[in-house]
Amino acid sequence: MRNLFANRFLHRAAHKALFAGLMLVCVLWSSVHAWVSAPAPVATRTHIGAEWPTQWDGAPLRPLALGDVEQRFARQFPGAMTRMTDGRRTMVMRRVDTPTRMLHPATDCYRALGFKVSDERLVQDAQDRRWRCFTAGKDGMPTLSVCERIEDAQGHAFTDTSAWYWSAVLGDSTGPWQAVTVAAPAT
Repeated sequence: MRNLFANRFLHRAAHKALFAGLMLVCVLWSSVHAWVSAPAPVATRTHIGAEWPTQWDGAPLRPLALGDVEQRFARQFPGAMTRMTDGRRTMVMRRVDTPTRMLHPATDCYRALGFKVSDERLVQDAQDRRWRCFTAGKDGMPTLSVCERIEDAQGHAFTDTSAWYWSAVLGDSTGPWQAVTVAAPAT
């Protein structure tokens, strides 16, 4: 029996046609998959309905403006965010409405900004709250002590962002959640 693909031209054409067909199937499948699994639009966006504390550990808070990068980030964030100060410490507070990978450890942010992160540890404060803390240093800038935590609507706290995320996704923790990052000059 004669081999149908003995002609190299027919062999190459058949191979290319098969490859093109497979690529078309992949494109169609990914388009349908993206359409089916696309998240529903969020009805409320970043600054709507957020109530922020007026004091922290007895010290009055004053709002600070978000920087350009923070504003762009906030537009996509599923919740709301603000920066505040008590005159010594700076707080970034985020209300998180749905589980999201956009809420990530503060160590990632500081490293991305060029800080050297060291001395990661868990700390219990005077109010009996547990925090994940670290030291952040950068040439030409004062060394900072940074602490963070996430608290759910029932008062359960997380010091690990990944643990919070999976607990929220699996329904073990319900929101809205409040994530707080506090930065102060290291002592």
